[in-house]
Amino acid sequence: MVNREPIINVRNLVKKFDDFVANDNLSFDVNPGEIFGFLGANGAGKTTAIRILCGLSKPTSGEIKVAGFDAYNQVDSIKRNIGYMSQKFSLYEDLTVYENIRFYGGIYGIKYQEIKTLAEELIEKLGLTKYRNTLIESLPLGWKQKLAFSVAIFHKPKIVFLDEPTSGVDPITRRQFWEMIYEAAHNGITVFVTTHYMDEAEYCDRVSIMVDGRIEALDTPAELVRIYQTENINNVFIKIARNPDRMTVEK
Repeated sequence: MVNREPIINVRNLVKKFDDFVANDNLSFDVNPGEIFGFLGANGAGKTTAIRILCGLSKPTSGEIKVAGFDAYNQVDSIKRNIGYMSQKFSLYEDLTVYENIRFYGGIYGIKYQEIKTLAEELIEKLGLTKYRNTLIESLPLGWKQKLAFSVAIFHKPKIVFLDEPTSGVDPITRRQFWEMIYEAAHNGITVFVTTHYMDEAEYCDRVSIMVDGRIEALDTPAELVRIYQTENINNVFIKIARNPDRMTVEK
């Protein structure tokens, strides 16, 4: 990968809730156009870290820059340069397909005429022309998720954060969703994704694995498999996240 200034730069990020340490000295970089996997069991601290990177929560301490902006003093600038898709479905169920696209386009500051043009292009691309005026609640989950992702990058952000975006969908839809992720990355959007599906972790350029608020491993999937002498990234995750001895392996 070409050496470029990281689009996400995190040094010694700490987030505390009273005496509980949710993020314990996290340090990592994410490169422009990279698909970066952020793995960890429930309660590992992934969502807390993502909320800080998205400008939705303040860090307790540490140095954090997202798209070149400071996470303490330039939160509005961060929000303008990112997209976000939450674990829970993030569109309005009582609005139609077109109304959701138009609504979010307006939030992102896109001009009305441009929204109309881009919305029609997106609806056609997703094969939703017949469902343009259908309420979101009536669509299958897989269609909803693909639409939610498309809306999250509708304004062409520098980074999109995806918090378990394929949770609950079938394997075929998951594969189609990842094809959309590849396309976004190819077009220069950095993808920061959490997932519980370890086969999806294999699709990432690099992955980090969090345990108890700390990053215990960070590298390419192939390199982690080599370091931990396992057959796949799922077994790497099991060794790191579920081993009570918190086994460490030297490169």
